[in-house]
Amino acid sequence: MLIETNRLIITEFDLSMAQDVHLNSLDEDNRRFVPDEVFETVEDARDTIEFLMSVYETGDGPLVYPILLKDGTNVGYVQLVPVDDGFEVGYHIGEKYTRNGYATEALTAFLSDIMEKKGLDKVQGICVAENTASRKVMEKCGFRLEFEGMGEYQGEMRPIARYIFKRA
Repeated sequence: MLIETNRLIITEFDLSMAQDVHLNSLDEDNRRFVPDEVFETVEDARDTIEFLMSVYETGDGPLVYPILLKDGTNVGYVQLVPVDDGFEVGYHIGEKYTRNGYATEALTAFLSDIMEKKGLDKVQGICVAENTASRKVMEKCGFRLEFEGMGEYQGEMRPIARYIFKRA
């Protein structure tokens, strides 16, 4: 995978990214909204990266790709995850890189590429309902709100918002 935008590069993980992945995962919003994506140690991040790299070969599991600035700075990730009723996208930008439009830029480019490669007509995006930043990203990228209410999220019942993106 190699996607380039005006400011970003979306590529595949390698083990040298473990420190950045660890640091980008530690912000409070990540802890609050996606606690299973917090890596308390560099070793935890490295173990996850090893697993994600194996999925590139097998295609069996979540397809997660780092988002880099053009200078190589790792600012987050974008992902496509198989779920019971299709596929879900996800993304995270480390706190010190937020409010720059990186998530919207990355997700827009990623959707076009990954949906074409996978032959998908639609994908969903789900977030905790109070995650206004994530909701704004999806709305800017053309997702439509499908459901808002109680639903299972990361193994527990929480207020969620489920969005759908359909390819034109």
